[in-house]
Amino acid sequence: MLPADDAAELDWLAFEQSGVLTTAQATGLLSEGVVRGRIRSGRWRSICRGIVLTGNGRLTRDQQLWVAVLTVGPGAVLAGVTAATEAGVRGLRRDPLHVLVPAARRAARTTLRRLPIDMPAVRVHRASILPPAHVQRARPPRTTTARALVDAAGWANGVDEAQSLLAAGCQQRRVLPEELGEVLDVLPRAPRRRLIRQTVSDIAGGAQALSEIDFVRLCRRHRLPVPTLQEHRVDAAGRIRWLDAYWREWRVQAEIDGAHHMDVRQWAADMRRQNDVWTSGDRILRFPAWLVRARPDEVAEAIRRALMAAGWTPAPPRSAVPRG
Repeated sequence: MLPADDAAELDWLAFEQSGVLTTAQATGLLSEGVVRGRIRSGRWRSICRGIVLTGNGRLTRDQQLWVAVLTVGPGAVLAGVTAATEAGVRGLRRDPLHVLVPAARRAARTTLRRLPIDMPAVRVHRASILPPAHVQRARPPRTTTARALVDAAGWANGVDEAQSLLAAGCQQRRVLPEELGEVLDVLPRAPRRRLIRQTVSDIAGGAQALSEIDFVRLCRRHRLPVPTLQEHRVDAAGRIRWLDAYWREWRVQAEIDGAHHMDVRQWAADMRRQNDVWTSGDRILRFPAWLVRARPDEVAEAIRRALMAAGWTPAPPRSAVPRG
C-alpha cells in the first residue's frame, strides 16, 4: 500500500524496497535499540547478518530479490535470467537468483551461505565492464533485458540453453536482435561470444525459435541453400501466413513444429495453412523440432531430395572441383 504523503522516511524506504532494509538503513532512521526491540518482539524479522524485514512473514518474490541485491552489497544489480524474468521474459528458471557486481567488489559469501530456508540460493557474478547504459533503474535495480540475456547465455549450462534464452527474448518481443548485438560490441570477452553472435545473426535473419536456429545451421552444415525464414504470404482468404522456412526459387517450404503444434486448435490451423500452400503448387515438408536436433542427417536428406525434385542442382563436392 502506498504510504501517506506525510508518512515517515522509514515508511517510504520500506515501501520502495518491499520491506527489506539493511541494518545500516534502519539504524540511520531509528536507534539501534529500537531496531533490536522490534526484532526481539517479533514485529520485524532478521533475515541474515545486515538485513532485516519490516514484517514477520515468509519472504515474497519481491522481497527475495531485494534480499539478494542488498546482501551482496553496493553496486549489485539483478542479472542474467533473474533480470530477464523481471523484464517479462517468460519460461525461464527462477532459481537461483543471479546478481552482478563490479569486478572490484567482494560479495559477502559467508552471509550468502546463511540465508533462511524461504530464500533461494544467490549466485554472484563479477563484471569488469558494466556501463550505466546496461543498468536499468528498477526496484530492485537490474541489468537491461539485452545485457541480461547476453549474460544468461554466457552463464547457461549448455549451448541449447544459451540459444533458447536468446530466442525466447526475441520471440516474446522483449528485446531486438540489434540490441543484443550492441551489448556484445561492448563485451569483447563475453563467454560464448561467438555462439551468441551467430545466434543473434540467425535470429535477425528471421529464426525466432531454437528449432529454426538449428534448422539454419543444419542447412549450412549439409551444404544446402539457406532458406528465407518467417516468410509471410497472403492465403486465399486474404490472411497473412508465416512460413518457417521457404526456398522461393524452388517453391519448397519446411515447417518446424514445436510442442505447441500438438495443441488441437493449433493442429487444425496448421492443416488449413498447409492446404493453402499445397493448392498453390508449393512442396511442403514438416519436421518436429526434436528431429531437427536429434537426426539432422535424416532431415537434411529429405530437404535435399525435395529441392532436387524441384530443380535444384547441388554443388559438386570440394574434392571433385578441378584445380588450376
